[in-house]
Amino acid sequence: MVASFLFTAIKQFTEILYFTTTININRMKIIIVGASGTLGKKVTAALKDKHEVITAGRNSGDVRVDITSVSSIENLYKQVGKFDALVSVTGSAHMAPLKDIKDADFRKGIDSKLMGQVNLVLIGQHYINPNGSFTLTSGILSNDPIKMGVNLSTVNGAINSFVIGAAVDLENGVRINAISPGVVEDSPGYFEAFPGHIPVAMDKVVAAYIKSVLGAITGKVIEIH
Repeated sequence: MVASFLFTAIKQFTEILYFTTTININRMKIIIVGASGTLGKKVTAALKDKHEVITAGRNSGDVRVDITSVSSIENLYKQVGKFDALVSVTGSAHMAPLKDIKDADFRKGIDSKLMGQVNLVLIGQHYINPNGSFTLTSGILSNDPIKMGVNLSTVNGAINSFVIGAAVDLENGVRINAISPGVVEDSPGYFEAFPGHIPVAMDKVVAAYIKSVLGAITGKVIEIH
């Protein structure tokens, strides 16, 4: 009877240990840059219950970061240390008619949404754990343009190409993808700028980020229409 009791106790302890170890292995340390934005809030909410989520932003978050500054990005990673995944849902660009755009205007999108996200990867690759992942954000204007959106079209296309190229060179099993959504249903202020576009459901957009972070794909541009 004693032997049977001990066997049962050991079996239960082993099962608990296995379950706990499995949970710890699957729990990830995820940085979300732009966590306070329309997309960032939803992605953060979808990941924070099962993972350690560190929010980052220019004016809010657990860590402050200005993605137009290399030194600020370096400071972000120094504060956070090793991590398993980074999700970027940030970056701005200039919207205006082509005839009115000057060099300084065009560089707003290049310095922010493009190079800001590129530098998150260039610097972050030295801090990310093996088999980690980067998820960047581009957008539908890369191949479905609107009026006054040439800066965004250019930047989004460049982000997609960067992801495809970087996936070949990233080491230690690190993955990288881009999420390319259309105008989302939670941004009605942009609807008039996207005539004829059907707003994308937020749950579809969030699912794409989850697929990139928790899945196995790399070098992909995930378009959500």
